[in-house]
Amino acid sequence: MGNLLYIIAVVLILIWALGFFGVLGAGIGGNNLIHILLVIAIIAILLRVIRGGRVV
Repeated sequence: MGNLLYIIAVVLILIWALGFFGVLGAGIGGNNLIHILLVIAIIAILLRVIRGGRVV
């Protein structure tokens, strides 16, 4: 289950980066939903680091 959470976090960060730079959606002025997803992804990565898991 932990690996799945980490994979989801990485995918969300990649989608956020693409959206932020305008490759997906409207760019910086676009939807704020992706920023909420980014926060969730960062929390998932931090939980993995705190638990002692290896982050790629």
